[in-house]
Amino acid sequence: MPQSEGQTSGSARTHIAADPDRVWQCLSDVTALARWSPEGTTARWLDDAGGPVVGAQFKGSNKRGWSRWSTTCTVTESEPGRVFAFAVGSKPDTVWRYALAPADGGCEVTESFTLHHPLTTAERVITWLTTGVRDREADLIRGMERTLFALKTEVEGAKA
Repeated sequence: MPQSEGQTSGSARTHIAADPDRVWQCLSDVTALARWSPEGTTARWLDDAGGPVVGAQFKGSNKRGWSRWSTTCTVTESEPGRVFAFAVGSKPDTVWRYALAPADGGCEVTESFTLHHPLTTAERVITWLTTGVRDREADLIRGMERTLFALKTEVEGAKA
């Protein structure tokens, strides 16, 4: 994944034996993302957004260890069956992206993140003290792997 100076990014990928449109419907339903995420707890659309259109906003809540936080997210890309992405924070701080491509009778799903403002040393210490996570970027990659595994399990199980 290309990076600009000062950015950090990572990705994880899996194959899901389901139509890309079906998988996109799951991923773009932000109210369901917490079912798969090891960190997310809830999400709700703001201002009657009602769905995954570019510019729509939602509030996401997370927890890790004893740390809890909420963020406002804005949908930045939304193309059924192909991509769903959102920016976290107003700067934005982080962009999360799900890219889908038809593959082997199902689809290849790539989840990625880009930290536009990598953590400072002080922020890394605070993160470690409040969440127990020493390497946030590596932890995000492990979290994406868990998210995609849970998504795959649910979507493929629903087909049976």
